[in-house]
Amino acid sequence: MTRLHDLYDQQGQSPWLDNLRRSFLDHGELAAWVRRGVRGVTSNPSIFQKAIAGSDDYDDQFRACLDAGMSVEDTYWELVVSDIEGALAVLRPVYDASDGGDGYVSVEVAPSLARDTEGTTTAARDLHQRIDEPNLYVKIPGTTEGLPAIQRMIAEGRSINVTLLFSLHRYGDVIEAHQAGLEELVASGASSEAIAGVSSVASFFVSRVDAEVDRRLDAVGTDEAVALKGRAAVANARRAYALFLERYSGPRWEALAAAGAKVQRPLWASTSTKDPAYPDILYVDTLIGPDTVNTLPDATLEAFADHGTVARTVDTEDADAIESLARLAAVGVPLDDVTDLLEKEGVNAFEASYDDLLGTLGEKAAALRPDAGPS
Repeated sequence: MTRLHDLYDQQGQSPWLDNLRRSFLDHGELAAWVRRGVRGVTSNPSIFQKAIAGSDDYDDQFRACLDAGMSVEDTYWELVVSDIEGALAVLRPVYDASDGGDGYVSVEVAPSLARDTEGTTTAARDLHQRIDEPNLYVKIPGTTEGLPAIQRMIAEGRSINVTLLFSLHRYGDVIEAHQAGLEELVASGASSEAIAGVSSVASFFVSRVDAEVDRRLDAVGTDEAVALKGRAAVANARRAYALFLERYSGPRWEALAAAGAKVQRPLWASTSTKDPAYPDILYVDTLIGPDTVNTLPDATLEAFADHGTVARTVDTEDADAIESLARLAAVGVPLDDVTDLLEKEGVNAFEASYDDLLGTLGEKAAALRPDAGPS
């Protein structure tokens, strides 16, 4: 048994791998991580951009798709779907053993749809139909425009990973969309088995909050401001967990739970440490608690497996979290302004990765088949 097993068995937190590439499947690396205690996989356009553009592992399938007359963008999705299907097969035993509690693999709709409600809804439904596996999560950005799509997918009985969450306000909106979608599903007459089969996580981004807040605190430059560095991200996530506990209790939620519904677990994303001055597992050790997921890149998983502390921490210092956020506002760094910016930057970064990869694939296609073009 490893610390990753202990994290789940003792504290109810599921460690997931925040990475996926063809070599992980071909060489058994993903299966090895599962044996070590990993219980799910997340992916995003940036991860696939690095995987596909940074290796020749996809070249044979890429050529075959071009030879079949597929466009570059359709070829990209063929490559992605192949990886997702391979990972789903590796994680399916975890899904079965946990009665649908874990074993999920996430794939994101095209980033260009982040501000397009109808486009997101259609794309999410299409991905669920194309990859017809019970342990698939389709990722939908938690933008204002994404909220109706999230509710619609839950109401249709589809499992969703809501991504790019930074603010408590937006997280509250996402919880509302999840519960309203479940209420629609119950009202439709769905069976308790069908309702229980709907799973969801809300991906709350962590380290990027400190990166932006710390930059602003340095700009303020006072001793009081500098003393607050490295505290915002954990405090923000801990307040999110408090909101989760509040909203997944009481009469409304109890009625849904009685119908078979599962809570939408908070998922801590972006949990590698960006500032080398901070501990390498800062955003793991400080956010451990039941009914949560932490999705970690390979190096952070290795670090936690080596020297992490398995203990409940996510709600042990709630008063300190509230005080830290209040002090930020007092020194002139309002967190709402930070999180609004980070949402915009997150959407733009994923779209840029997607566009860069399509450009790279277009160049590759042109070299292999001059009439392919960057379509």
